[in-house]
Amino acid sequence: MKINQTVLEEFILVGFSVYPQAQTFLFVIFFCLYLLTLTGNLTIMGLTWVDRRLHTPMYLFLSALSFSETCYTLTIIPRMLADLLAKDRSISVIGCGLQMCFFLGLGGTNCMILTLMGYDRFVAICNPLRYPLLMTSMMCGKLVACAWAVGFFVSVIETALIFRGSFCNPNLVKHFFCHMRAVVRLSCLDSDLTEFIVTVMSVSGLMGTFLVIILTYTFILSTVLKIPSAEGKQKAFSTCASHLTVVIIHFGFASIVYLKPEASGGDDTLIAVPYTVVTPFLSPLIFSLRNKDMKNAFRKVLGKKFLE
Repeated sequence: MKINQTVLEEFILVGFSVYPQAQTFLFVIFFCLYLLTLTGNLTIMGLTWVDRRLHTPMYLFLSALSFSETCYTLTIIPRMLADLLAKDRSISVIGCGLQMCFFLGLGGTNCMILTLMGYDRFVAICNPLRYPLLMTSMMCGKLVACAWAVGFFVSVIETALIFRGSFCNPNLVKHFFCHMRAVVRLSCLDSDLTEFIVTVMSVSGLMGTFLVIILTYTFILSTVLKIPSAEGKQKAFSTCASHLTVVIIHFGFASIVYLKPEASGGDDTLIAVPYTVVTPFLSPLIFSLRNKDMKNAFRKVLGKKFLE
């Protein structure tokens, strides 16, 4: 049992207050990264919308991922930037629960959409004749809707488990947002059991989607190696390179956060920065810079602007 079981109405996000000398520097860095992330994602969504040549399943999934990541960063980074400049870092228990729910839901949705993008490449390369029949615009819309539904279904369960009881003092959340591990430790109930359950749920979702992607790429690799021409192999691999790079970065940083042993030490705040700030910044950059169609669409839009 924890000693002080006073019902709490708010938490204090400790965040980067433990690094007072670096807060202004961190604000500038994170603010610039956030602006670039927003610009990259909005550009991808805008180009996909205006250019008819990008109205294909691959780019519809990419646009859906950009929208999901925009919402994902919106739940965390603006609040983090405000806290870097403010003295009052309090957040209501309800606000904390909502932030956690959206963070987990959108994080799960991102994993699901990345899995769908892998499936799209699998069908395009392994079953090219059936691709137009299997991956229609209607089917893509249904798959994205399912990704959102599954992501938030798991998120609501995890958040409900963590917030089902009251919280004990001290009300200090040792993180820059309402991370589930940091919040669950303040629970007056058996926090170890709750933390174990929600961690298993998150890790199962993370590893499950990652293993599905690895499986699809195993089949893709097997099919590509059977292509006789080197040019054909290169073309097939080029359509997967950007997605595979983002998958490695996304799941690599996420695994550091969720698979880190409890007793390993280290600052959870700093460990979460690559997953919450750096990954969303790199994702649109990789998809846009390594994609010919996206670059051509961008040049086309710029050309029209200058002609006008």
